[in-house]
Amino acid sequence: SAGVPPGNARVLADALVEADLLGTSTHGVSRLNIYLRRIQKGLIDPAAELRVEQRRPAVLVADAGSGLGQVQAMAVLGRLFPLAAEFGVASATISNSQHFGAAGYYCNLAAERDMILLATTNAEPAMAPYGGREAFFGTNPVAVCFPTGKGYAVRVDLATSIVARGNIIAAAKQGDTIPLGWAIDAEGEPTTDAVAALAGAVLTMAGHKGSALALMVETLSGVLSGAAVGPEVGSMYKHMDRKQDVGHFFCLLDVAAYMDVSRFKERIDAMIDQIKGSRRRPGVNEIVVPGELEHRRAAENRSMGIRVDDATMNELRALCEELEVSFTLAPSS
Repeated sequence: SAGVPPGNARVLADALVEADLLGTSTHGVSRLNIYLRRIQKGLIDPAAELRVEQRRPAVLVADAGSGLGQVQAMAVLGRLFPLAAEFGVASATISNSQHFGAAGYYCNLAAERDMILLATTNAEPAMAPYGGREAFFGTNPVAVCFPTGKGYAVRVDLATSIVARGNIIAAAKQGDTIPLGWAIDAEGEPTTDAVAALAGAVLTMAGHKGSALALMVETLSGVLSGAAVGPEVGSMYKHMDRKQDVGHFFCLLDVAAYMDVSRFKERIDAMIDQIKGSRRRPGVNEIVVPGELEHRRAAENRSMGIRVDDATMNELRALCEELEVSFTLAPSS
């Protein structure tokens, strides 16, 4: 109904629902409204042709053609899998893209194939460099997943900002305040007002260290790919008259090229056991590793259903009415 080819719609739906399943609702179906608005404005081409140049045997340089970020990123990853299997490692840059959802989504798919994917993306300006008062970097996430024998991957997926900007967007939507220390307003002053924070800038995680990591991600995702950099990246929400030109970077390693996969899993499982069995601080009931809580949350959501907040539910209902599509989501009892 919105001009998205069925195959591309399935890829996008899988990525969005997976985010909600894991509890990362800021990258789930709540993003559907803005994606569709940008499609309607001609800023996203839902049927864009992916252009890929193989510069070296295991190096791909891709142009997403302003297509859906999730769709084009998945297409590039699909081309990297056989290259990593053949050469042990393969990498790709992607330019002229959009917001591609949760970076860990792609990393988890690689872990299911007993591979390790490092994924980065830049994003619209939202975060001030350390000591700065205006947004330059996006929240610039970096993600990597490691296969294990535990039934879930160790999943590291984090923004280089102190908090994902999606959390501030969600707070603004719901009229909630945000904790002091998350952001500054347009004048560079600390704020708890989510709307003022969106007009200002998110702060980096770990001070100058987060700023350095954001620069690393910007270089890999933006500079190296040929995509927009810093303030050149179009805002998904504010710039409804220009394309985003977001950049992504993938580096994929085949575990089997380095050691026997079963041996790797034995070693990482042993490390996890050591971490979880280490002495806990007072009041701490359990030490968890990255990805463990998401695995539990996904199991619970599969059993009980995924909670969608009222604001998002109303947006989805309105979209369905506008596009004359039946609305089949039902509230949980």
